Amino acid sequence: MHPLLHTKDNVGCEEVMYALEACHARGFLYSALNGCADAKRDLNKCLRAARLARTRENYEKTKEKNIKVKSAWADIDANS
Repeated sequence: MHPLLHTKDNVGCEEVMYALEACHARGFLYSALNGCADAKRDLNKCLRAARLARTRENYEKTKEKNIKVKSAWADIDANS
């Protein structure tokens, strides 16, 4: 598996990654004849879910940060 996939963000998908690696280890012919299609689909679903969770979390953090920034600017404008 690509080394960049094994990161702290994708810890929940490691089991699926190892299943795909094991499938690919069965040989080229098995993989070429769509033997690993289910494992690949499962990995894509897992990685997508992880990415969407990170996106949702980052959106919430950004929303909170923007509220703080607007509040700070409002205080600056009120005091100047």
